[in-house]
Amino acid sequence: MAELPLKGVRVIDLCVVWAGPFATMLLGDLGAEVIKPENPFVFQPMTRGAMARPPRQLLMAVAAWSGGLPDNDPGRHPWNYNPTFVSVYRNKKSFTVDLRRPEGMDVLRRLVEVSDVVVENNAVDTLSKLGITYDWLKGIKDDIIVVRVPAYGLSGPYAEARALGVHLESVMGHTLLRGYRDLDPSNNTAIFSGDYMSGTQGALAVMMALWQRRKTGKGQLIEVAQAENASPMFAQAFMDYALNGNVQSANGNRSVYEIAPCGVYPCVSPGEADTADDRWIAITVTNDEEWVALRGVMGEPDWATAPDLETSAGRVANQDMLDEKLAAWTKDQDDYELFHRLQAAGVPAAPVLEASRVLDDAHVQARAMYQEQKVFDDIGVHKYMAPFYRFPETPVTVYQPPVAFGEHNDYVYKELLKVSDEQFEALQAGGHISIEYDESVP
Repeated sequence: MAELPLKGVRVIDLCVVWAGPFATMLLGDLGAEVIKPENPFVFQPMTRGAMARPPRQLLMAVAAWSGGLPDNDPGRHPWNYNPTFVSVYRNKKSFTVDLRRPEGMDVLRRLVEVSDVVVENNAVDTLSKLGITYDWLKGIKDDIIVVRVPAYGLSGPYAEARALGVHLESVMGHTLLRGYRDLDPSNNTAIFSGDYMSGTQGALAVMMALWQRRKTGKGQLIEVAQAENASPMFAQAFMDYALNGNVQSANGNRSVYEIAPCGVYPCVSPGEADTADDRWIAITVTNDEEWVALRGVMGEPDWATAPDLETSAGRVANQDMLDEKLAAWTKDQDDYELFHRLQAAGVPAAPVLEASRVLDDAHVQARAMYQEQKVFDDIGVHKYMAPFYRFPETPVTVYQPPVAFGEHNDYVYKELLKVSDEQFEALQAGGHISIEYDESVP
């Protein structure tokens, strides 16, 4: 059996929140040893959760994706199983050190000496204030590869602006394009694809730099500006304006490629949207043959046989009517049963699954998309996301469950950095080495 492609590559993860950690997760999935230094005295918001020690009342009030913990119980170490963390911290190692102090920076220096890559996506000036610059890193290891994934780039008037996904996509204009036609952007859901795109491209940048270093022996500094990297998501809007002077607006679930019908339609539901018990199905017709197939599944209703619906242009011109008629038909259908009928007829369709239903989906189960793992703390066995790609000859899987805070202190300090027992005890006494955040951290 072949080894994973990045086996033997060591990556220092100085990342926060999502884009950077997603990049290093992909590298870890591919076999790189990803090591994350974490500070017991500094809590990184939105990385291991909203706060180190959230009260139970807060967990009951926040969205599940940001604060949902097993049994809504914070437990002793809530930072180890917060959903925003466990989603992107499989196949990594964690050790603790306070980089604000000289002895902490010396630990990082020693780690850089035995590493290949540094990845970070902090606000532009965060690491430089600590003295962690490309020149400093290169001075330690001449062929080091450094990938920075800042919000708006390392230069320009927005360079030092703080940003999460919501800010990035608002500045880029995506917030105005991805909503519903009858609602303002404040109704958009908190899903920001730009983070994933930046993370993916950040991981690709690392692999290309490794390939280049193998050829030349040289490392490099790579800048992946998240906002610029996200622009291909709505390239059609940029081009439409540049070529035609048109300013696009929110299109709901309709296609930007002039095809119809394309939307999400209601199905038989056991309850209401406020309890996530509504059911919907996505249907897209990309050509005339699929339209004929859809008509057949519907039983050739008179309205669907109108001559002006025989062409794509005609259907696009009648989208309001199509959506109304399709919704009237689908509302009495079971989402899964209709999905299978449409797919069998050659019509692209899929049920829109609320999160808890995803776990029971046959395709998700067949792909082992979620795998049972036991994290460092004794909170039982739970299902966590697994790598989303498969190689025919290499075992891409979860070999390290979402990593606990400081879980690999002994490995990093004693095996990797070879610190003496006396040094280890001194660092521990100074608060650098821990498996818990300091009591001063709320």
